[in-house]
Amino acid sequence: MRVLGIDPSLQSTGFGIVENLGDDYQAIVYGIIKPKGQAAFHYRLNEIRTELEKIINQFKPDEVAIENPFYARNVRTAISLGQVRGAVMVALASRNCGIYEYSALEIKKAVTGYGQAQKDQVQRMVKVLLNLDDDQMPLDASDALAAAICHLNNQLLEIRLKESDK
Repeated sequence: MRVLGIDPSLQSTGFGIVENLGDDYQAIVYGIIKPKGQAAFHYRLNEIRTELEKIINQFKPDEVAIENPFYARNVRTAISLGQVRGAVMVALASRNCGIYEYSALEIKKAVTGYGQAQKDQVQRMVKVLLNLDDDQMPLDASDALAAAICHLNNQLLEIRLKESDK
């Protein structure tokens, strides 16, 4: 199974595709979508949408895991993030992707074993789990890879539970 993880943000939307190969996970691609800061808000949203559509078209993920924010520091940030998530959801829906949402706590716990882990701790564990040696990996990309890993863990657990019921 190939999963696209997404960490939505207006400044830097992280993405990462992870594929499971038996009991191992492999990173296929990861990075950030960083819209032009001087562009009008709606153009930045459109850039996020179109770049995600290109990634989906090129790498053809089976499913998508997206971080679902629990809170925002202020109302303006929450509204902006909601609009970014809307652009992401439109990109995913336009490509008929199955979408699974996870809280930051669920994602961190799946990767580090601790739901309150810091971003750099998540990044270190993502690198270990995916056997990556990339000192330039953006934190938003590692968060997206963590979302994909979280989803793969959940899917594999469901499969094993179903098999054990037989």
